[in-house]
Amino acid sequence: MSTILAFAGSNSSTSVNFKLVKYTASLVLEHQVKLMNMANYPFPMYSEDYEKENGFSNSLVEVKNDIQNADGLVISVNEHNSNPSAYFKNFVDWLSRLDRDFIKDKKILLMSASPGKRGGIGAHQVVKTMLTRFGANSIVDFSLPSFYQNFEEGKGITNSELATAHQKAVADFLAEI
Repeated sequence: MSTILAFAGSNSSTSVNFKLVKYTASLVLEHQVKLMNMANYPFPMYSEDYEKENGFSNSLVEVKNDIQNADGLVISVNEHNSNPSAYFKNFVDWLSRLDRDFIKDKKILLMSASPGKRGGIGAHQVVKTMLTRFGANSIVDFSLPSFYQNFEEGKGITNSELATAHQKAVADFLAEI
């Protein structure tokens, strides 16, 4: 049985990306899934001065260890102005300072969701490039546009084409693990 770490790139208590991650995690039955709510992980804005004065928080070290101990990651990133949120970028900045290889050789199901018609694809593309640069081994993609029209709490993805694409992405990811 493999271990999968699942989280959204958002620290919002109402994150549609966290809802997508929770739904996706509920579909993974044959592996152990650790669901992490990033709203519980506040990190200060990265700066070299802060790092020199305070070092790395225990929370950051624990998250890095969870990432490195996982066989695969399910990540759904949110988008602010066609880029990942400042929170997620800051999170990656801290992780990469702690250990540049924090995600090396990891298999990832990278998703994005947004209320808009593009489904957070701008942030998705930026994050995919970023994670590849840090050594992610395999990245399977899925994007969910128009979240509130295509997703329902308790039911999941309601659009049949998107539901099929999501199921395929999950199956492809799990086949890699």
